Amino acid sequence: MHVLLTPFGSAGDVYPLIGIGSELRRRGHRITMITNAYFEDLSRRAGFDFVAFSGREDYFRLIQNPDLWHPQKAVQLLAETSVIPAIPVIYQLIEQHYRPGETVVVAGSLAMGARVAQEKLGVPLTMIHLQPAVFRSRHEPPMHPGLTWINSIPSLLRPAAFRLMDYMIDGIYAKPLNDFRQQLGLKPVKRVMDQWWHSPEQTLAMFPEWFAAPQPDWPSCVTLIDFPLYDAAPLEPMPAELDAWLAQGDAPIVFTPGSAMATGQDFFAASAAACEKLGRRGLLLTRYPEQLPALPPMVRHFSYAPFGALLPRAAAFVHHGGIGTVAQGLKAGTPHLVMPCSYDQLDNATRVERLGAGLSLQRPDYHPDAVAAALNRLITEPQFSQRCRQHAAAFGQRNAIAEAADLMESYWSRRASKASAA
Repeated sequence: MHVLLTPFGSAGDVYPLIGIGSELRRRGHRITMITNAYFEDLSRRAGFDFVAFSGREDYFRLIQNPDLWHPQKAVQLLAETSVIPAIPVIYQLIEQHYRPGETVVVAGSLAMGARVAQEKLGVPLTMIHLQPAVFRSRHEPPMHPGLTWINSIPSLLRPAAFRLMDYMIDGIYAKPLNDFRQQLGLKPVKRVMDQWWHSPEQTLAMFPEWFAAPQPDWPSCVTLIDFPLYDAAPLEPMPAELDAWLAQGDAPIVFTPGSAMATGQDFFAASAAACEKLGRRGLLLTRYPEQLPALPPMVRHFSYAPFGALLPRAAAFVHHGGIGTVAQGLKAGTPHLVMPCSYDQLDNATRVERLGAGLSLQRPDYHPDAVAAALNRLITEPQFSQRCRQHAAAFGQRNAIAEAADLMESYWSRRASKASAA
């Protein structure tokens, strides 16, 4: 099959689909990656064809906007500057490549043009959701910034609260989406992020049940697998200089605010200062070193390191709460300190705390004294490392990427059989 991969977002959104695409390519399928041009080099090194739906300059312009991480402003900014403009472009690229019986699509949550292509063209679509926050449930509502009050009201009232959410979300998405749908002769949709953005034929939730148990009111099309745990190590190995530094002293504290954070001066300044207070080695990870303060001797900076190789050698892991980052920290058995900013990060941080695997600090509270105090607890209080080791033991029992590929191939086979019988 010719597989069109359409992830949408930062490295945490793109890397899992590179992992899935690599497995499908190993099985003999042709892969074309459709995403932002920032990821072209990595995609081609994976052996994929590549088509950009937006340019590198668009990616950098977005991540330089501090509102990208604002708890309330982020969703609208991302929608208006990135997600909505990409809808017709992704649709048109899929239409250009689509050959019935030969082409399938594997899309990330926000690649809405793929969902439109499924409806208009009949293209087989597997939707990949990496985080539990995308699923509504009156039994266990996800934690969204500014909407945590939903968890405090009776469960019977939560569907009404979700309708209020839909009113706000549709105020951003519904008109431009439906204007495009009208051009294609499709009926308008509403409650875009309730049921519509799931593929009714195959939606894969790539996290384990022990992290987020499926709820009775989740869509029936959802299949729960496990964390994909792809960190691009085959394409971007551990730097030799970092490997040597890790071997030269005590296990460091690792800090990252996410691959797309380019306005994290406050995070890095507080992190370096906390290391000084604790007298601990620290490792700051970012591809945008202009955010960094002058670093004390015990703190080093590197642009990138594969988490699978790095985190088992860390004393603690401080991060933004992106789902891929959370998964890698849980697999390593390393205690977490999470500073959630927006999107699904608050929900992921809440789940880490429920598991007893770490603590969290909101961004306004992330200052050196608070960071140092939280890290001291994580490193010295044994219950955190004990719980982390327990959760780490749950890994290795399933290969989520291979399992996802199996499910997709089975789906494509069923579709082909149905088409031939028609």
